[in-house]
Amino acid sequence: MTIHYLVEGHGRTGVLLHAGVADLRMWDQPTAALVAVGRRVVRCDLRGYGSTPLEPGVPYGDAEDVLALVEELGLTSFTLVGASYGGYVAQQVATAVPDQVERLVLVCTAGDLVEPDAGLRAFWQEERRLLEAGDLDGATELNVATWLGPDADDDARILVRTMQRAAFDHQLAAGDVDDRELPVTPEVLAMPVTMIVGAHDFDFFGDTARALVARLPRADQRGGYGIERRLELVELKWAGHLPTLERPDERRKVLLAALAD
Repeated sequence: MTIHYLVEGHGRTGVLLHAGVADLRMWDQPTAALVAVGRRVVRCDLRGYGSTPLEPGVPYGDAEDVLALVEELGLTSFTLVGASYGGYVAQQVATAVPDQVERLVLVCTAGDLVEPDAGLRAFWQEERRLLEAGDLDGATELNVATWLGPDADDDARILVRTMQRAAFDHQLAAGDVDDRELPVTPEVLAMPVTMIVGAHDFDFFGDTARALVARLPRADQRGGYGIERRLELVELKWAGHLPTLERPDERRKVLLAALAD
């Protein structure tokens, strides 16, 4: 495989895709919790993150890499979980192989259904300014302060700082790269879908989730996490953009509840 990945546990399989500020280490604690209840967990570092470097001048597609990993492991049925940018990649993968995805869980997902809000645009502008000035430490700290909610602990901040700096090192070393995207067609995503948003996140991500709700087929707004429901949108009042890294007592419950049978 081109990308680094880990497979842990036994049982029904979940494929976890990390946020753009992170790598597969963001799933360490949720993975342990899922394995403890009899799940098999596959997680990977997308190109330019963690242990998967970018190759200068080599075109690639994140969703294509994930599909290749699914094929390599012989996964014909799996739950797909994506956070932030990983949620957008998950939508591309689920569109490509909707019959193989048992359930789709999107945590503060990105997408291309709505326009970015002013706050998110301001963040991008400041990050770009810092990177162009060569201030990688400043850009890293900006990301830590931006993406973690108020209840994140020091361990979470250290981890995000480490993951983001590693991503900057990979991406700046590679320079401009050609990254392809696959189409997203919400209308074919008929599997059960859970979307999780944080009240302290940018409006863009909540708006993206609501726009996706409007386009998903056979939407059923009934409560509960049971397999019989088709769609659920969960807002976590305490959370920022990375709820699985915030509130140690709650973060494991977020995915366990969303993946409950």
